[in-house]
Amino acid sequence: MSDQEPLQFKGAPGSPYTRKMLAYLRYRHIRYEFLVGDLSKHRGLPEPKVDLLPTFYLRADDGELNAVVDSTPLIRRFETSFPQRPTIPDHPALAFLNYLIEDYADEWLTKAMFHYRWYYQADIDKAGTILPQWRSIQASQAQLDQARAFVSQRQIERLYVVGSNEVTAPVIEASYRRFLEIMDRLIERQGFVLGSRPASADFGLYAQLTQLANFDPTPAAICLASAPRVAAWTDLVDDLSGHAGDAASWMPIDDVADVLGDLLREIGRVYAPALLANAKAMQRGESEMETHIDGQRWVQPVFPYQAKCLQGIRQAYTDLDDGSRRAVDDLIAGTGCDALAQPSRGKS
Repeated sequence: MSDQEPLQFKGAPGSPYTRKMLAYLRYRHIRYEFLVGDLSKHRGLPEPKVDLLPTFYLRADDGELNAVVDSTPLIRRFETSFPQRPTIPDHPALAFLNYLIEDYADEWLTKAMFHYRWYYQADIDKAGTILPQWRSIQASQAQLDQARAFVSQRQIERLYVVGSNEVTAPVIEASYRRFLEIMDRLIERQGFVLGSRPASADFGLYAQLTQLANFDPTPAAICLASAPRVAAWTDLVDDLSGHAGDAASWMPIDDVADVLGDLLREIGRVYAPALLANAKAMQRGESEMETHIDGQRWVQPVFPYQAKCLQGIRQAYTDLDDGSRRAVDDLIAGTGCDALAQPSRGKS
């Protein structure tokens, strides 16, 4: 069954993935109804199996209304349902790199977002104050104070889930600073990651930056001091409904090595070892994964979803035609991302 407009979905401004989908829908000129707080309950909409934001309410082939989560497959679904202004490059090798970069944004940059928000007191204070009000703007001050204490304590106690601690904090923060420098150069050169038009990877990166560069005080100050262009870009990507979206504006594949080399090496430097160690621990039936990232010991609970992320990357690589696979091989060789493409490329 083809999806029908307007799409209905619930979310919150503090959810990067909500912001990812909002900006994506605006760019693609897909009409939507955004449900904040308890609006979805008032409409009697179904609950998802896993309560994540955003949650879309979509018809299955049998006509049943389902609650659907997970931004990356949702975007691929909507690329099929709505043909106008696509965000997946038509060149298969570029499409693979787009998938890889989007996954890095969703699963590694979010570590920086979560780390900064719940590691520094100024960030804890702001998030603890504002996040509950987004869910219930008419709550009394007493209710908000209670919610602030509850949310802050719960999230601080969950820092270990993303691997944030005193040992790994410098690794996360150095990676964030390098990303800002890389992104600043990319924006200056061509406007977006894969050319002069936005790809789904741009919306993934933008999503984390709505919090890192525009909301949480500590990472926002870092961005403003070292890469103000990135902060400005984040504001612009919020609504690209007027962007031309010219099909000819994807970057030439011959330019990728020079333009995206630093970003691919950053992904291979920090995200690849995390994904591979997580998969290895899953295979062994272990509850924790341990590796070294940027020379520091890294320990965190095994994350089954990120095992699926690695499978998704490898499946996308396998699905390439021979010529596109050779092009990808050349582009990711020696970056560390080659270990993600197929098991024989690295220890997993």
